[in-house]
Amino acid sequence: MTQKFETRIIHSLVKVFPDEELQAAGPVKGSALLNEVFSYQIAFRAQHLMPAVKVKLESKLEEWITVRSIGLVPSELPIYHDHDEDVLRATPGLYPDPLIPLTDGVVRGYPGQWRSLWITVDPKNQVEPGLYPIVIQFETESGEKLAEERFDLEIIGAHLPQQQLVHTQWFHTDCLATQYQTGVFSEKHWGLLEQYIQTAVDHGINMLLTPIFTPPLDTEVGGERPTVQLVDVEVTGENEYRFGFDRLKRWVDLCEKCGIKYFEFSHLFTQWGAKHAPKIMAKVNGEMQRIFGWETDASGEAYHAFLNQLLPQLVNWIRENGIENRSYFHISDEPTLDDIEFYASAQRIVKELLSDFPVIDALSDYDFYEKGLVQTPIPASNHIEPFLEHEVTPLWTYYCCSQYKKVANRFFCMPSARNRILGYQLYKYNAAGFLHWGYNFWYKQYSKGVIDPFRVTDAGGGFPSGDAFLVYPGEQGPIESIRMEVMREALQDMRALRLLEAWIGRDAVLAALDEGLDEEITFSSYPRDASWLLSKREWMNSKIKEHIGKSSVSS
Repeated sequence: MTQKFETRIIHSLVKVFPDEELQAAGPVKGSALLNEVFSYQIAFRAQHLMPAVKVKLESKLEEWITVRSIGLVPSELPIYHDHDEDVLRATPGLYPDPLIPLTDGVVRGYPGQWRSLWITVDPKNQVEPGLYPIVIQFETESGEKLAEERFDLEIIGAHLPQQQLVHTQWFHTDCLATQYQTGVFSEKHWGLLEQYIQTAVDHGINMLLTPIFTPPLDTEVGGERPTVQLVDVEVTGENEYRFGFDRLKRWVDLCEKCGIKYFEFSHLFTQWGAKHAPKIMAKVNGEMQRIFGWETDASGEAYHAFLNQLLPQLVNWIRENGIENRSYFHISDEPTLDDIEFYASAQRIVKELLSDFPVIDALSDYDFYEKGLVQTPIPASNHIEPFLEHEVTPLWTYYCCSQYKKVANRFFCMPSARNRILGYQLYKYNAAGFLHWGYNFWYKQYSKGVIDPFRVTDAGGGFPSGDAFLVYPGEQGPIESIRMEVMREALQDMRALRLLEAWIGRDAVLAALDEGLDEEITFSSYPRDASWLLSKREWMNSKIKEHIGKSSVSS
C-alpha cells in the first residue's frame, strides 16, 4: 500500500520524472573538499494533492546549504530521430531541469508523482573538516511530521586547485535586455549583467564573450539581433573613424570584479564562412547608423580600412588595461571546407594586426589548422581525432546540437552522467579549453523571435532541449539548472584529478581512470553509468585523505 508521503535520498546524477517510477536510491553519505560544491537530491511523492508541504533543514552547515525545488519544463524536440541509445527518453513531454528557489519554504505534492529537491552544500572554505549530518524534514501545514531524511557529508581537509581549463559558454548580452525588457547597457541591464556573469563564474566559466560589436552568431542572413556594441564608433571622413572604449572599460572592470579571467572578443566576420562584416553602428553626422553588415563584402576595401584603424587602437587599449595575456580573438564561427577561401581572406586581413594574440575558432576540418589559417582550432568533440593524432596544442574542444551520438553532451533527455563525464575526458587529454555556444540563448533559431525559456526549451524547434541555454530568466535574476550544477561537478572532478596528479603523478592517475574498463576512456568511449563516476570520485577523495594523513604524520 502506498504511503501518504514517501521520500528517498538520491544522488545528483538522477533525473526524476513525474510520470515514471523512481528506480534509483542514492547513498546516504558523501564527501567533498573544503572549497567544493556538493549536491544531492531528496525525491518525494504524495499519495494525494498536498498544496503546501513544509521543508525544514537542520544542520551545522545550514548557512552554507541551499534547498531548491526541481521544476519541470516542456520539450517538443528532446533529440533528433537517429540518436544513440544513451538517452533517458526521446519522447516530447515534461523534463526536470530548472532549480526553483524555495522562497516560502514549501513544496507542492502532486498525487502519485515523484518530484525532487536539490540540496546544494557550498562550504566556501569556511568550515572545519569533519562529518556533518544534514537532516531534511517534511511537515504538513499544521505541523504533522510526514518524513525525515538524513545525509552525512564528510568535509575533507584539502582544497581543489585553481581551475586551469579556459571555459566559455557564450554569453548573449542582447538576450538579457530582450527578456527583461530593459534598455541595452542601461543601469538595470548592467545590474543583470553582473548577476548572470557572477553565476557563470560560480559554475566554472572563466572566459566571457565580449561584444565589441553585436556578435554575428545564429542570425539569419539579412537579419539582425539587437545592438549590443561596447566600442563607440564615429565616422569622421571617408573611410575614417574615431573610436571610444569607455563602455568596454566598464565591461572589463565588471567581469574582473566577478572573477572572469579571460576575454574573447566577438567575431570580426559573419558565421559560417566569414563572407560579411558584423553589424556595426556608428555616429554619422550626429545620428546613429549601421555602417557595416550583411551588405558588406568582408574582403572589401571599406571594411579592411575600418579594421586597419580599429584593431591597432583596440590592441593598445588592451595593453594599457593589462589584459593582453588574457585576450583572445575570433574570425568566424564554424566555417566549413567550402568556406576556406573566404576564411583565408579574412585571416590575411587581421593576421598582422592581431599577431600577438591567440585567434580561436570553432571549426572541425583539420585543413584550416594544417594551412596555418587558425592558431587555436576548437574542433567538435566528435571530430577531434585528427587534432589528437597530430598532437595539436593547445587542445580545445566544444559540443553543441550536432554532437548527440556517442560523445558527452547536456540535453534534457540525456542522463546526467553523460554531462559529468566531460571532466574526466578533459583531464585525460590535458585540454586547455572548452567552448559551448549557449549560456543564455533565449531566441528562436537564427534569432527570428523571442521565446519564453520556461515554455520553449528547443529554440522554437531548432535545437534539442538543453542545447541553447543553461540558465533561466527568473524575476530576481538567474535560475540555475540541473545541467549547470552537473557541469560544475564535472569541472570539480577535473580539478580533483589535478590535485591527485600533484601527489601520485599523472601516469598513476590515468591508469586508475582506465582500471577495470574494457576500453580506455576517449571522447566517444567511456563508462555510461553514474555509479562508475560516483565511485571513482569517492576513490579520488579516499586517496586525497590518505595523502593528508601521511602529510600530518610526517609533519
